This record gives sequence, structure tokens and C-alpha cells, in this order.
Amino acid sequence: MTKRKLAVIVLAAGQGTRMKSDLPKVLHCLAEKPMLSHVLDGVETLSPDRIVVVVGPDAQAVEKAAAPHKTVVQADRLGTGHAVKQAFVALDGFCGPDDQADIMVIFGDTPLIQPETYQAMLTQRCSENGPKLIGLAFRPKEPGRYGRVKQDSSGRVMGIIEHADATDEERAIDLCNAGILLGEGPTVHRLINQLDNNNAQGEYYLPVIFDFAYAEGLDTRAVEAGEEEVMGVNSRQELAVAERILQQRLRAKAMAQGVTLMDPDTTWLSTDTQFGRDIIIEPSVFIGPKVSIADNSHIKAFSHLEGAIIGEGAAIGPYARLRPGTVIGKGGKVGNFVETKNAVLGESAKVNHLSYIGDAEVGAKANIGAGTITCNYDGFNKWKTSIGEGAFIGSNTALVAPVDIGAGAIVGAGSTVTKSVSDDAMAVVRGRLIDKAGAGASFRASRKKIKEEKKG
Repeated sequence: MTKRKLAVIVLAAGQGTRMKSDLPKVLHCLAEKPMLSHVLDGVETLSPDRIVVVVGPDAQAVEKAAAPHKTVVQADRLGTGHAVKQAFVALDGFCGPDDQADIMVIFGDTPLIQPETYQAMLTQRCSENGPKLIGLAFRPKEPGRYGRVKQDSSGRVMGIIEHADATDEERAIDLCNAGILLGEGPTVHRLINQLDNNNAQGEYYLPVIFDFAYAEGLDTRAVEAGEEEVMGVNSRQELAVAERILQQRLRAKAMAQGVTLMDPDTTWLSTDTQFGRDIIIEPSVFIGPKVSIADNSHIKAFSHLEGAIIGEGAAIGPYARLRPGTVIGKGGKVGNFVETKNAVLGESAKVNHLSYIGDAEVGAKANIGAGTITCNYDGFNKWKTSIGEGAFIGSNTALVAPVDIGAGAIVGAGSTVTKSVSDDAMAVVRGRLIDKAGAGASFRASRKKIKEEKKG
């Protein structure tokens, strides 16, 4: 296989009007990551020499998402062919008649294409006497209004026939155009410059270059992919379908790595989730971005995790919320209705019930009782709470940061702690209990008399 330079043009200037959103279409997320990022991740596996992203006007957010890759602006949205022409200004060294280079054109709203599919196109193109132009095609269950890929008896692509222009015989073709193409750089450049917009929409249609190439006698071929893989996302409904497909992939990958998903359909993952082995995840668990879970951990039902590192053998939930900055040490436990944020729990530390631990460091084997909160925010700034190894914090305790609880210290239930507690000390902060004999009965009698007088 001949090694050639490769440039990838990503078309991301579409307005996405059917999304009914102020957010650019390609920035809508799947598995907590923008569609454009999925697309870029896919083609980056090819190690292209250059990636150019075509964006619309005033699309600073898209430009930021495309970084560090070059962006060019398509000021007037005059079709896919016109969009590719805008990218040529950033492709010096790829389009000249003597350049040994290839150009691939993909779309920012087709986030499900697998790297293997891109590689199959590139392998065919770089083979000895490889085709000058390759298109990606698929065979949908319902071809409907897709453009048809018309081939001759030898398999060469003669052209892309739009449904509206096709004859009944051409509409019977089940091979449809996915829009993505790969070709020799100078050839793609020359053919696109031949496009015109002499049509009802006044647009420059990229697929027409297959007609030009075939008419010149060039070898033009198609690589096939699955229907789900090439789906474009143009509406909220299609976004939901794509999310379902991607989640199925992520779940299958997790289970292949040694993760038990007790109910896969109710487990939601992110593309960057890192798993160890022998992990159990119960139903209805949501795992957001930047989460890693080590071997033998157990994530119980209805837990929500994001930005958290979970150590080996830890147990989380049920109904736990781990927010960004949470680190759970080996054998740590975070139980039902516990929320953590920017908190580090040492090895075998436990926060079992109904607590909030934020901006805190909890030592190994410390035990946090039910209803404990770290009061980390004073309305202006966040402050840290430090709890030493082996400390015991009684139920319904408020730790008013900044405060340090020493190693082995005990804080009595119901305490509000505003000062640091030394190692192995016991701190109890409670009001004095006053026990007035018979006062309860007297109180009830007096209130009953008032009630009867009101009735009278």
C-alpha cells in the first residue's frame, strides 16, 4: 500500500434548523460529547496530515470545538460542493497537479461512522492502482428518498442519482449514497471546480463529481457501510436514535472488558468512561464524563456519577451522587442519598447514609454518620474540611469549614463543629438538656382548655 498524504475536510456549516435550537447542530451531544468531536475522533485514527473544518458565519463555538484543527468559513451556504471549495484555501500541498495526496470529505453530523470504515476506504484508495474516487454507500431497509448509487457491470460508480430525478428503474437500486467520499487530491480539486449551481436550489452538489469522473473514464468505486453507521442527525428525534445506538456500543464494549451490567438498557455511559474488571453495575445508573472505576467495584442502582475516580473494591449507592473532583479510595463506601463533590475519601472510608461531603479530605477508615454535612460555602468562598484517619463523625453533625478533625477523633451526634478537633479527642457540641417534670402534661392541659374556650 502506497503511503500518501491525507487531508480531511469536515463539513460543519449546516444551520440545523430542524433541531429547533440556538446551539449549532454539530455541538449537540451524544454520550456527553459533541457530535463534531465524535467525528473528529473517528478520522484522527487515520493520522491525517491535515484536518480542515468548514463552519458557518459567527460559529465561534464550533471553531472552539474543532480546535486545534484549522477552520474556514462558508459565508454563503450554497451546498456541499461549495463548502468543500472553501476548504481548498487551507489545503496547499494537497490540491496541486503534482501533489501526492488524497482528500476525504466527511460530515460533522454523522457521528456514528466507525474508524474501520474510514480505514477501509483509505486502504482501497492506497492499494496498487487504487480508484481515483471512492464513495461511501449503504443499503437501507427503506431506500425512500436517498440518492441512488448507479454502477456499471464492473462495479464502477457511474453517478449519484437523486431520488427526484431517478427513473423507476433507478429507484429500484438499493445501494444509496452516504455522502462521504475519498479521492486523489488534485482530481477532487479539479472536479469540484467544474461544478455549477444551475439547478432549482441554486446549490453546488458534491455527488455530481462522480458523474464527471466516470465520464472521464476514471476508476470510481463504492465502499459499503451499515445503515445505522451512516445515519445523519438532523432533528431531536434522530439525535435520540443516535444516542441509543451509541449507548448500545458503549455497553457492549464495557461488558467485553469484564463489566457486569445487570440491566444494560438502563445503564448510561460516556465515551471516556474507564473500567477495570469484575465491576458490577446495577440498573438505572448514569455515568457522566471523566469517570474511572477500578476492579471489583460495585455501583448500585439509581446512582449518578461524573468526574469521579472510584478505587478498587469500592461500593457506591444506591441513590448516590458523585460530582466532579470525587476520589473514592480502595474499599471505600458511599451509600444511599449521599452526595460528594471535590472530596477525597481514603482507603476503606465510609459515608453510608444521607450526607453531603464537599471540598473535603477524609482519611482512611474514617466513618461519617448519617445526616453529616460539610458546610463548605459561606456565600462568598469555598472552604475545606479535613477528617483524619480512623475518625468517627456522629449522625446529624455539621462541620463548618475551614475545620480539621484529627485522626482517631470522635465527634458526638448532633454537633455543630466550628473549631478544629485534635487527634484522638472527643468533641460534643450540644445545648444543655432541661427536663421539667410534669411540664408536658401541664402544657397539653393548658392548650386543651384554650381550645375548649374557643369552641364555647
